[in-house]
Amino acid sequence: MKTIQHLITRYTNFLWAFLKPLGIWGVFIGAFLDGGAVGLPVDIVVAGYVARNHQRMLEYILVAAAGSALGSLIIYAVGYLGGEEVLRKRVSEERFQKLHMAFDKHPFWSLMFPAMLPPPTPFKLFVLGAAVAEMNIVHFILAIFLGRTIRFLILGLLVVHFGPGIVHTLRIFFNHHFHWLIIAACIGVGAWLLWRRHKRKVASLSQSDAPQESK
Repeated sequence: MKTIQHLITRYTNFLWAFLKPLGIWGVFIGAFLDGGAVGLPVDIVVAGYVARNHQRMLEYILVAAAGSALGSLIIYAVGYLGGEEVLRKRVSEERFQKLHMAFDKHPFWSLMFPAMLPPPTPFKLFVLGAAVAEMNIVHFILAIFLGRTIRFLILGLLVVHFGPGIVHTLRIFFNHHFHWLIIAACIGVGAWLLWRRHKRKVASLSQSDAPQESK
């Protein structure tokens, strides 16, 4: 365990030495490259910036979310130009149909929800799914931006309270208990959707029961 933590620390220091001269643009570039399929560990980048300057945490979070959303446009372009075949080569037919149905019914939430989740979520598959479904580009960017903002905000708060080492702890936890995270998140989203549906139903009943004005 100590050996792994030592390697993580060295890798973090290496990234910081590379990105530090870039200032706040470093966190943007790191998130942009990660969104564009380079695979840079964006959580470590964000955690490193927040750990060194807590006062600018919100600024780093928003810049990282923007970089991730804009970088994802590269994957969107690949999926949009390549069509269904690009996605079919990477997932089973059953998985493809599920993604297709999800983006047909709830495109915004089908992208924002995975954007909130940490690795090992196969987020780029959802980006390809959005592209194949020809999701509105403004909604595409907004969904990723909001999802990543929530994810990085939670990460930033944890770093402020527990230090940058929390990133390594979370990676171990999510790798071993990722299915429980998905189940809990699905329950939460399902409860929220039911609450919204109930609220709309109550509002509709209230309007129908209201006395009509005489003309």
